[in-house]
Amino acid sequence: MEPVMREGLPSTAQTLLEQIRSRRSVRRYRPDPIPRAWAMVLLEAARWAPSAHNRQPWRFVLVEDAHMKARLAQAMGERLTADLRQDGVPEERIMEDVARSYERIVSAPLAIVVCLSMQEMDRYPDARRQTAERTMAVQSVAMAGQNILLMAHALGLGACWICAPLFCPEIVQETLGLPTDWEPQGMILIGFPAGPPREKSRRPIEAFTRWIEALR
Repeated sequence: MEPVMREGLPSTAQTLLEQIRSRRSVRRYRPDPIPRAWAMVLLEAARWAPSAHNRQPWRFVLVEDAHMKARLAQAMGERLTADLRQDGVPEERIMEDVARSYERIVSAPLAIVVCLSMQEMDRYPDARRQTAERTMAVQSVAMAGQNILLMAHALGLGACWICAPLFCPEIVQETLGLPTDWEPQGMILIGFPAGPPREKSRRPIEAFTRWIEALR
């Protein structure tokens, strides 16, 4: 951590920042199962995320069963194949993309399907406010997902959020037998890392920040 970042920080803040900075998306896992107690800790971290109106619109499906993961990966892969063929993608590349996606899902000891439910959210008669309400719910679910990623990292687990369920929500719902109001938003693949993650950089803070300073 840069010295300027450390200056004046409480030790708890330094520890948290280092956890955030060192987290990476991990896509290769050892076959060891995730202890049930650890999975519960991941859910505990998720449920304390902030949410719009404190409605907690997140829903989670934890998939450990190898046959169910294979069924889900197969069904999603069939939709991906159809979509890519419609886009005119060469068959060889389609097979590579589908195989890579399938392998990532089935090799993860735990897959958490992250869903959104609008059941308890407010309802408005106009599209503008209803769209905003839905966006708030989506943001709430994403924050719960981030808590899972950070807690997984703190436990020494590897994790990766994939957005594939967004492209075929009805297939995920049908395969997993989900209630109709559980709308798949993503999937977090979790396992003990099979190797070190790839290092990635971040843009400097100045590249994406605008300060509106207090007048003196």
